[in-house]
Amino acid sequence: MAENPLPAPTATPLARAERFVWLTARVLEQRRFAHHFLHGGADQVETALSSYLNEDGGYGHALEPDLRGPVSQPLHTAHALRVLDSIGRCGGLRAERICRYLTAVSTPDGALPAVHPSQRPYPSAPFVPVVDSPPSALLTTGPVVGLLHRNQVWHAWLFRATEYCWAAVESLEKSHPYEIEAAVAFLDGAPDHVRAEAAAARLGRLVREQRLAVLDPDREAEYPVPEGYAPGELHHPHDYARVPGSLAARWFTDAEMNRSLDRLAADQRPDGGWPIRWRAWAPGSALEWRPIVTVEALRVLRAHGRAIG
Repeated sequence: MAENPLPAPTATPLARAERFVWLTARVLEQRRFAHHFLHGGADQVETALSSYLNEDGGYGHALEPDLRGPVSQPLHTAHALRVLDSIGRCGGLRAERICRYLTAVSTPDGALPAVHPSQRPYPSAPFVPVVDSPPSALLTTGPVVGLLHRNQVWHAWLFRATEYCWAAVESLEKSHPYEIEAAVAFLDGAPDHVRAEAAAARLGRLVREQRLAVLDPDREAEYPVPEGYAPGELHHPHDYARVPGSLAARWFTDAEMNRSLDRLAADQRPDGGWPIRWRAWAPGSALEWRPIVTVEALRVLRAHGRAIG
């Protein structure tokens, strides 16, 4: 008789997630899990990440699972930067090499497109369309710029990209959750803290007015699903304020954040992993995303002081 693949229901959230990761995750997510929760080394994470690195200094090979194929893409490279930042390796020659790639693929106004046209020969999710002359996107540029500033990286590419982010963030009126997340990622790392606080306060009012965060999970059905999102693809306070020190944490009361974290903890599935909320367009991408989401869910819970085991 085959062994039951499900962890014991009495196991801690961390133990349940660990079993899920060993069963399903890519080597990179296995190494990340080991680093963040099992005292594993940062070198092993960086070694695993390097397998996605291309000669142009960007990252490809479906590092971001919704873009398949080998070519470097801004979304892949932003993902790589988040991994490097999480292990304290976002600087030096690594950052210099990445910034050269970012310079090469930037739009005429010095920012990043969501998807570079080099993706066209390869499969990609229908919600990330490939166009020949893509516009600049806060969705990709904001997190990269904020992260590089937070790590005190200085490169010529950052000057125009930073100005683009300020203009994009301060002109936002009608937005959607992923764009707001990108704006927060920029503002949390922006060197002008006073300006960032003012911009974040305005965005917080926008989020509440446009009901872009589920403030009461028991009444989730009353919140609108943004245009183009999958059914049930809603965002909660913890999606914006992934750490307590984020400017987005000021948007929510303690009660709202606690309810949000309760919801995140309850979302762990019987197999030990967390689900994805967006459209699963291909079996492989969905399988690869779940361990990524699981590692991040555990990191958010722990950052906010929740016991995970």
